[in-house]
Amino acid sequence: MNKPIRVAVTGAAGQIGYSLLFPIAAGEMLGPDQPVILQLLELPAAMDALAGVAMELEDCAFPLLHGIEVSDDPMVAFKGADVLMLVGARPRTAGQDRADLIKANGPIFTGTGEAIDAVAADNAKIVVVGNPCNTNALIASSRAKRIPLANYTAMTRLDQSRAAGQIANKAGATPGDVKNVFVWGNHSDSMVPDVSLATIGGVGKGRAVTDVVGADWLAGDFDKTVRTRGKAIITARGKSSAASAAHAAISHIHDWFLGTGDNDFVSMAVPSDGSYGIPKGIIYSFPVRITAPWKYEIVQGLKVSDATKARMMASAEELLSEREAVQDLL
Repeated sequence: MNKPIRVAVTGAAGQIGYSLLFPIAAGEMLGPDQPVILQLLELPAAMDALAGVAMELEDCAFPLLHGIEVSDDPMVAFKGADVLMLVGARPRTAGQDRADLIKANGPIFTGTGEAIDAVAADNAKIVVVGNPCNTNALIASSRAKRIPLANYTAMTRLDQSRAAGQIANKAGATPGDVKNVFVWGNHSDSMVPDVSLATIGGVGKGRAVTDVVGADWLAGDFDKTVRTRGKAIITARGKSSAASAAHAAISHIHDWFLGTGDNDFVSMAVPSDGSYGIPKGIIYSFPVRITAPWKYEIVQGLKVSDATKARMMASAEELLSEREAVQDLL
């Protein structure tokens, strides 16, 4: 039996956290042979709810769940953590703009980053789910003195999954048939869904997505739907995405650890190294390839049209503006 991996989850009693914990304990994230210890963090006011979640986890008797620790102190919850899933943040509500969300959530990630660097495992891996996730990851990573900057990532896998789902519906295929769709940029309306290398298997028999569903739909309804899906879900259910966000976070860590399967690459927001002219110093979504457990590399040499490049740079400019807005926290 492998040594347990310690997984810290913030906001663990919230909607996303609740949706995350049971699949993790069942082995869906790190594999069927990998034990886990869950280290769960909540606000003091939510500790009773978190205790109830811990009871439910115990009642499931997951063979791979080798321990549950609960706390309202990040210095306790993050101690020795190998993987940290930073979910806890104020959710976006109807009518709230992005600037409001940045101001509300930015300070949370200052303390979070300090605690991670102080007590987490030396090579801890971090994914930020709480929005605005790219800039929250930047704030947390600004405290990185001991843990490598490259280990701080933000989640754009949900955007990739939304894109695959839309293409599958349009093509009369299944999402598993859609390969190598990815997202550039910020997890915001400025993101750039890219289908230039995407294919559809099954019904489409491995054909290029652009040949199956048509360029007009891809440039119109598809692009808009992917970029604004979060707002549409808030309008429809009165709350932000929860189960789908949890599933995407699990997929993000799963592929980072175990590989990308049939896909050549997947979307991850990672510290920019200047690839494709994207400025360094921001957390930006690129197509990445997993080369070994916990090792990603930005896919190089992709042909990018002038129109796509212009949108990529606009999303980078948005992230630079967000960085400027939180400069006092960096």
